[in-house]
Amino acid sequence: MKPVIKKLLVFFTILSSVIYILWRTFRTLPFQYGIISTICGISLLIVEIIGFFEMVVHFSQLSNIYIPKRPEIEPSKYPDVDVFISTYNEPPELLYKTINACLHMDYPDKSKVHIYLCDDGHREEMGVLARKMGVTHLVRDTHQFAKAGNLNHALSVTSSPYIVTFDADMMPRHNFLTNCMPYLLGEEKVGFLQTPQTFYNPDLFQYNLYSEDRIPNEQDYFYRDVQVMRNASNTVIYGGTNTILSREALEAAGGFYTGVITEDFATGMVIQSKGYQCYAINESYACGMAPEDLKSLIKQRQRWARGCIQTGRKVNILFQKGLNLNQKLSYLTSITYWYGALKRFIYIMSPILYAVFNVIVVKCTLWEILLFWLPMYLLNNTTLRLLSGNIRNTRLTNIYETILFPSLLPAVLLETFGISQRKFVVTKKDSKQKLSGSGVWYRFKQSILLFVLLGFSVLGLTKCVIETFRMGTPMYVVIMFWLLVNLFNLLMALFFMFGRQPHRQFERFDVEVDCLITYGNRMIRTKTVNISEKGISVALNFPEWISPKEEVIIKLATNQYETSFKARVANVMSRKDKWMYGFEMLDITEKDNQEMLQIVYDREPSLPKEIEAGLSTVDDIMINIWRRTGGRDYFSRKLPRVELMNYVETIEGNRVLLRDFNYEFLTIQFLRGTKIPTEITLVEQGIKIDCILEDKNAKFGSCYRIKNENELIHNTKFRAVLKSWMYDCEIDVDEKTKYHKKLDHVLKKYEYFDELNYL
Repeated sequence: MKPVIKKLLVFFTILSSVIYILWRTFRTLPFQYGIISTICGISLLIVEIIGFFEMVVHFSQLSNIYIPKRPEIEPSKYPDVDVFISTYNEPPELLYKTINACLHMDYPDKSKVHIYLCDDGHREEMGVLARKMGVTHLVRDTHQFAKAGNLNHALSVTSSPYIVTFDADMMPRHNFLTNCMPYLLGEEKVGFLQTPQTFYNPDLFQYNLYSEDRIPNEQDYFYRDVQVMRNASNTVIYGGTNTILSREALEAAGGFYTGVITEDFATGMVIQSKGYQCYAINESYACGMAPEDLKSLIKQRQRWARGCIQTGRKVNILFQKGLNLNQKLSYLTSITYWYGALKRFIYIMSPILYAVFNVIVVKCTLWEILLFWLPMYLLNNTTLRLLSGNIRNTRLTNIYETILFPSLLPAVLLETFGISQRKFVVTKKDSKQKLSGSGVWYRFKQSILLFVLLGFSVLGLTKCVIETFRMGTPMYVVIMFWLLVNLFNLLMALFFMFGRQPHRQFERFDVEVDCLITYGNRMIRTKTVNISEKGISVALNFPEWISPKEEVIIKLATNQYETSFKARVANVMSRKDKWMYGFEMLDITEKDNQEMLQIVYDREPSLPKEIEAGLSTVDDIMINIWRRTGGRDYFSRKLPRVELMNYVETIEGNRVLLRDFNYEFLTIQFLRGTKIPTEITLVEQGIKIDCILEDKNAKFGSCYRIKNENELIHNTKFRAVLKSWMYDCEIDVDEKTKYHKKLDHVLKKYEYFDELNYL
């Protein structure tokens, strides 16, 4: 979108909002309807004014995006850099992946990269891990000031002019340093560079709402839009991880800020107040693990909310020296944002008060609503959608706020009145947690208020419908619309709270990687369909015989990494005209495992970056209902099951119908009344298949075990026969005739040519 159009769109959006707020302030407060109506009306107006203030600052910044240009730096001028990986109680296997990724970062002179495992838990296993991987293990005698104290201790015992901070789960890509360091080495006095926090696993919002293939990560909007738009006002928020900081700037700020539970937020603000320019970029150079259980997510957001309010009170933003007016207003919106929990509660309660309890909150007519509210509402929605690059829309924002407000509201109110949380609570990120979740009782407690509000909304909507028919007037239309919007948000919030059953321990990524599968004297060259830490999936054109009881050797290769490991077939499924083979890893060397982790994680996350086009509120609801009640069946077959519909002859010359085949078993359908033989031999193009009855009441007929399977699986003539069976099921009668004429030629060819690499 052209800058001029952006500014015009923002201008008219702000203008319509100003007109709306003036109308609300001077024409709609219900003073004459009593004290309760007055209090409720003023409360709604106050949160709308706060929202208006945030909107003005937000859209003004979004219309004035500045992205710094990366300077060209000679390799010899890249300085020493200290990499701080902060940890407290995270599992060693999580830190292993992070350290491994840090060790694989490119740099002109890798001896200048100094990696420190900053262990505030003082754990022996962390010392063992650090020694094993060749990095420095830092511990301190006390645990004062939690993460900020841990980082300050690391700062005091290191000396490089630049510092990189990573959380325990954040794995940098190989080009993190080479692509990010130049921003700090130009002529400008840069305090820090913030890169996005991206995640390789779906966050809870994506996962619980069955939207991991439809919407971006909830944090994407903040890191890819909000942070970048703050470049122009020099109010980029230091996110605590995936960041390069100048030691000079940190020392000028007095180190990492202590005394608040969001030390990163406060540290960045103080650095900027000392005259340093700070930037954010929207390119992702590191990825980590999003919280995977409800309790961890809620504790994380409560800590962020409390910490921002604490910082605002302690730093005293409005009177902070070194910050100009634009910076102060921008940071002020970072604090008022957390009062969105209070705003959401009032937005939900206001139509309920009128529809259920006859409490007037807004005094107006339908035509006034259409004149003052509707233009503002439509322009706000349109501007957010267009300026956000389709990362966020009003519908998603409302859902997220509705989900979180019951747990955030008490924390925000307590912190506002000075009842602070002093203890730093680490967000738990452990792949094992997804198997246990947060418990039904915990989810129910978090849902109680949502259920109550949903019930009142349904009651209010029912009453409005009845009154509309009784009075024959459209005066309730706006209230019904408001209630319907709230009903949708509450329903989606409850879907979220119900959770979703986890189905795998390790995340899979849809990635094509060159793959070589070796088993026996055969070899298959293909590409992966998806990969994980402990296995891969490939798509083959033919239902290959790969014994699920035997090991195969799998080799993967990219432009940067190569690995090899032993594996076994875990499952085989047919998908359209392909055969999906899943392999589980059995054994891998230490070196190959490190390369495997890089192949899996050293890449841009494959989750969506934009909202899927065309999806409506009805789609959101129906997808959740269908996925929760559909009852999918999952089969774990270890051999390819080929569905057939072919007539074959027995050795006696009788014709029978072959229904399916999987190398070990086949199913035959006999004419009604035919005696089912205990043993049978099928003959096709000179190939004999000896079978013994296993189950005469199988789904499609009688199931037989193949007695001479070892003769068939290595017989290239039988491979041609199986191809002809599969082909017969897909083509019409005329094509079958033509194909059978060619079959003899194919068989003769296989007599003289045994392919090794046959894909």
